[in-house]
Amino acid sequence: MVAIHVFAFVAGAAVVFGTVRSAIRTLLVPRALQAYLSRFVFVAVRRVFWFRANHRHDYEHRDRVMAFYAPIALLALLATWITLLIAGYTLMFWAVEDVGVRGAFTLAGSSIFTLGFARADGLPAEILSFTAAALGLFLLALLITYLPSLYSAFQRREAGVAKLEVRAGAPPSGVYLLQLAWTVGRLETLHDLWIRWEEWFVDVDESHTTFPSLVFFRSPHADESWVTAAGAVLDGASLYASSVDVERVPEAEFLIRAGYICLRHVADFFFIPVDHDPEPTDPIDVTREEYDAAYDALSAAGLPMRPDREQAWRDFAGWRVNYDKALIGLARLTMAPTAPWSSDRVSEANFVPPAFPWLRRRSARP
Repeated sequence: MVAIHVFAFVAGAAVVFGTVRSAIRTLLVPRALQAYLSRFVFVAVRRVFWFRANHRHDYEHRDRVMAFYAPIALLALLATWITLLIAGYTLMFWAVEDVGVRGAFTLAGSSIFTLGFARADGLPAEILSFTAAALGLFLLALLITYLPSLYSAFQRREAGVAKLEVRAGAPPSGVYLLQLAWTVGRLETLHDLWIRWEEWFVDVDESHTTFPSLVFFRSPHADESWVTAAGAVLDGASLYASSVDVERVPEAEFLIRAGYICLRHVADFFFIPVDHDPEPTDPIDVTREEYDAAYDALSAAGLPMRPDREQAWRDFAGWRVNYDKALIGLARLTMAPTAPWSSDRVSEANFVPPAFPWLRRRSARP
């Protein structure tokens, strides 16, 4: 009988330790760490949402449903942590107190929620009560600290997305970004845009790998998305650097580099296959016909285009290949609204929910 109690205590302590470790990795460590309990909860909630937001429904319906996904998944994660803490402390109280399973459960719940209506008798049980109360307050404090940081990063991200609608239209398009800039400012206005969006990508890289749930927080407007906005700016900069016959502007190239580094880091966290050292000749999801149509549209709008169209296409493909797969993969993951050269590459039937952590091969992540 003693061995059973020892085993129950050790098992309960392991559950509590694993739960606290998951909370620290998810909320406290400023690094892109895989917390498999958190991932399991998010995937499980996503699969439930899939019944109401799959390809059988139109986009407006899916967007309304998925707007609740990330907040509900966070609440489900908190509930999971609390449930596991109660389960772990129930095992430990049962091992050190002769109160039965129901009595141990009552002690665990009363201690974690600091209700105080059930008191332990022996010294070991009192120590457990103190630690349970401390961990309950610890989780609450972590969540209170986490949410303001989360929504602050969300607001910074969405400010850039909303401003881009003025420059790139809705849905955003890299071609329209260049056309409008030429019409109103002879392209000089793009210099500051490249700099601001380089900073935007750096901020998104840091925030969306530290707080991965941010990836699934949708924009306030159904036709906006941080993924499609990123794609439009990167495509605009790639067209500018490869096809527009103007003096070379390094800020556009720095923007592209910041953008593909950001998208790759986020894609890596979600096990989206990305080649970190692609060849310029690797295939991309933009066809030559689509590029030619964009080239002709820019030329018709009056922009000075490079005369060697073949070389311009090779240069554009050489820039695009750096972020192509990550962009398409994130558009699929987030169910992004349709936008040129990004989410329109994903068929609605391919908006599949991600796999559970243990079903992922370790080799899937570079």
